[in-house]
Amino acid sequence: MGPPQPASPAGTVDATAGVRVKVSDRYVEIKNGIFELTLSNPDGIVTGVRYNGVDNLMEILNKEDNRGYWDLVWNPPGQKTGIFDVIKGTEFRIIYHDENQAEVSFTRNWDPSLEGKAVPLNIDKRFIVLRGSSGFYTYGIYEHKEGWPDFGLGETRVAFKLRKDKFHYMALADNRQRIMPMPDDRLPPRGQPLAYPEAVLLVDPINPDLRGEVDDKYQYSCEDQYNNVHGWMSFDPPIGFWQITPSDEFRTGGPLKQNLTSHVGPTTLAMFLSAHYAGDDLSPVFTNGEYWKKVHGPVFMYLNSSWDGSDPTILWEDAKVQMMIEKESWPYYFALSEDFQKTEQRGCVSGRLLVQDRYIDDEDLYASGAYVGLALPGEAGSWQRECKGYQFWCRADEDGSFYIRNIVTGNYNLYAWVPGFIGDYKLDATLTIASGDDIYLGDLVYKPPRDGPTMWEIGVPDRSAAEFYVPDPNPNYVNRLYINHPDRFRQYGLWDRYTELYPDNDLVYTIGQSNYSTDWFYAQVNRKVDENTYQPTTWQIKFNLDSVSPGSTYKFRVALASSARAELQVFFNDQNRGVPHFATGMIGRDNAIARHGIHGLYWLFNINVDSAWLVQGMNTIYLKQPRNQSPFQGLMYDYLRLEGPCDC
Repeated sequence: MGPPQPASPAGTVDATAGVRVKVSDRYVEIKNGIFELTLSNPDGIVTGVRYNGVDNLMEILNKEDNRGYWDLVWNPPGQKTGIFDVIKGTEFRIIYHDENQAEVSFTRNWDPSLEGKAVPLNIDKRFIVLRGSSGFYTYGIYEHKEGWPDFGLGETRVAFKLRKDKFHYMALADNRQRIMPMPDDRLPPRGQPLAYPEAVLLVDPINPDLRGEVDDKYQYSCEDQYNNVHGWMSFDPPIGFWQITPSDEFRTGGPLKQNLTSHVGPTTLAMFLSAHYAGDDLSPVFTNGEYWKKVHGPVFMYLNSSWDGSDPTILWEDAKVQMMIEKESWPYYFALSEDFQKTEQRGCVSGRLLVQDRYIDDEDLYASGAYVGLALPGEAGSWQRECKGYQFWCRADEDGSFYIRNIVTGNYNLYAWVPGFIGDYKLDATLTIASGDDIYLGDLVYKPPRDGPTMWEIGVPDRSAAEFYVPDPNPNYVNRLYINHPDRFRQYGLWDRYTELYPDNDLVYTIGQSNYSTDWFYAQVNRKVDENTYQPTTWQIKFNLDSVSPGSTYKFRVALASSARAELQVFFNDQNRGVPHFATGMIGRDNAIARHGIHGLYWLFNINVDSAWLVQGMNTIYLKQPRNQSPFQGLMYDYLRLEGPCDC
């Protein structure tokens, strides 16, 4: 741990002081000369953080159990509505304490008398304070014992609610940080609710500079692969409160899974499991009394300060440095639960991934930048819906080489996908990782789906719709952070821009003339007729064929980046036939259109096209999305390709 930045004169710091623990009837206080952490006894709620001359960084206007807490959402069998539960311990104990370290535990155990009243889990919440460390760690061990009742788990996380009179500046990336609205700005009459409760138009905010902007917590979502540090800054005194997540291994859904970060509150979250941008596919269901145990975390709450409050980037840059220190320290040697495996207990896997596509190159290609990971055994691609085990991911080097370190022991499949190619790779063998293993797999070859030569393609196979046309926002509904920003898609209300661009007729895309970055709208959404009525839309792809090979099969491949209670129907040259040539049925609940996500879960459809459906000359493929109950039902495309017949 590096020493904290010098505190302002108001706060006295003794970075050499030992760790002290004081236990009373109602509180557990842990201090190390840099800060003081107060936890309720035996609940294990963070009621206070004293730092840099400020008595409490937590929101003192909130009740004590609404400041810093672990929570979950669960449901008993057959009950759709989730039950929100702030996890309160019933027993406190000191796991370990000396001058250098304190680890404390707050446990809540389940027994049959609680059936239907409490989630059937034993939960052990741990907090760690180290000597010389400017912040505290927390992690949780969840256990569902064999034979216990069935249940579903919709979400679990740690939430911190900071003082609204202090923390006004929020940061989660170099280009995603700003002065934020106040929570009061979201309430009438200062705020006007929009199409869903999370989005509010700031009509009369306390800070007049923010008037006319939209605040929506989903605008600050982030893919887990980039979701390592975020938080808030106070300017008086200059203090940062940061949530650092050093590893993705305990988060569900793989590196592309999107989660909430920090948002108006001022709130900062460590999300471990959620259905956001995925739907129920990422809410685990435990059936037939199955045994399950998982460690969530540890995550680090980092505190920093500076002499000079005029430049918030000082605290942000320091938080990024601390994030790298935490990542390099993973897995933490000091976390004392035997369920959290240390470096020597874990294993490693390495190898090289190549791509074989003879229609692109006679030689195998390097899987440059491939995502390679281990997750519980399943079908190819199942990792993105996997939500019970641990996952371990890396990005391959330019030559396709990969090295996955610090893998928790157990049985896994190795999965991969390669930007620039469709589909998912899976190694056939199940890998059993034992302590100390360093398994070298050699060269692995991924053969992406391919039957024939490319006749034409639209987009880039990268599991995102970001390369397509993302319109400017309606000037009445703008978040100024995202003007001239690479994440243009994070603006509110973009779905309604389709109706303005195509008021009467739907999108028509002509191969060889149209450009997907300007002519292919980022989402196939419904057309707005009036406030409560929406029309389905049918897009067209027009393309010319010099000849059609009779009696042969072409292939139309459609990769979707998102689907929200939508359906894709495909017609070839005849949109009026009674039954589409291909239909997905209703798929997806990722809600990425409403939540500014640019992608949710990935879907790949490989459609056989009978040559009798095609004609010499101009052809039209009709893409219809027929479900129109809401503005948020729709599709985002990742990539589309027509392949000619196999010339094998």
